[in-house]
Amino acid sequence: MSSVTLAGWPHIFTRNSGAGPVLLMLHGTGSSEREIVGLAPLLDARADILAPRGRLSEGGMTRWFRRFAEGVFDTDSVISEAAALAEFIGLARDAYDLADREIVAVGVSNGANIALATAMLHPEALSAVVAFSGMHPLAGMEAGTDLSSTRVLLLNGTHDPMAPSASVDAVEATLREAGAEVTRVTRPGGHGIDARDVEAARGWLVS
Repeated sequence: MSSVTLAGWPHIFTRNSGAGPVLLMLHGTGSSEREIVGLAPLLDARADILAPRGRLSEGGMTRWFRRFAEGVFDTDSVISEAAALAEFIGLARDAYDLADREIVAVGVSNGANIALATAMLHPEALSAVVAFSGMHPLAGMEAGTDLSSTRVLLLNGTHDPMAPSASVDAVEATLREAGAEVTRVTRPGGHGIDARDVEAARGWLVS
């Protein structure tokens, strides 16, 4: 029996216009659902917002899945937490009467990685991702499913030690091989988000 319940998973849901996509806002390590929601209006002021909190903790910092070291992820944890997030999305869709509206995951760093993993493993739950400073969440694994209905925007810095270009290359290749529509935007700089990333994401969402 699943342990995932909507009431038991801390999250924020904000209904705005009820039009356009629902933005699933996924925070980075050490952040929270309350911090990430501020990014949503910069991307689409009309969008309804669904922002859950990562379920795990590392040294007191909230995370979406376990890791063994910087950039070395616990694959079993990634898989199990992606499955839990997919289930949460289904519960939220029913509870908030989202019907068949598109849900777009907007993730930052660790949040981008769980968004990518969920889209790769559970495309029925999540078919669109904006990944800020993300990398391959399942290194060495193929998507293993048809992603022809999935679209992904990868936004990365050219000199990001936390999300190296080689890993971004790998996730881009994996997604494309599975049929996903992938747009990649690279800017000078390192980890995080800047105004160019926000502008690119805003344009991609309405394209």
